[in-house]
Amino acid sequence: MRQPLPSREATHALAARIAGLARPGDAILLEGPLGAGKSEFARAFLRAITQDAALEVPSPTFTLVQTYETPQGPIHHFDLWRLTGPEALEELGWDDLLQDIVLVEWPDRLGPLTPPESLMIRLTESGPESRDATITGWEPRLR
Repeated sequence: MRQPLPSREATHALAARIAGLARPGDAILLEGPLGAGKSEFARAFLRAITQDAALEVPSPTFTLVQTYETPQGPIHHFDLWRLTGPEALEELGWDDLLQDIVLVEWPDRLGPLTPPESLMIRLTESGPESRDATITGWEPRLR
């Protein structure tokens, strides 16, 4: 499914919709080039799911993972940009964290550890302020 995102507000609305559908055991994978809006989507998702518009959501680029307590249980926000390969995920407790919601930027670094039932959101720039989201997975839930 392709969804145009003509503004930051449209990105926030999509993130809030996905947050409303997420439940423990879900993996939401955010793919796209630098500047495509992955971190913006992640911030909006986490603010929507915690119902805290002022929630501070730093990029986990250097820590690799940030955990947030939410009404739906813990959410683990990964930024795998600096990860050299999937073997480093073992040290982060990847297998154990999959029982919670995981939100992953740069999911191509997961390799064979990519959860099969993931929701993939590929963000691409379509203009100076606009993006396109190509969404795959969760077909029954997204209807």
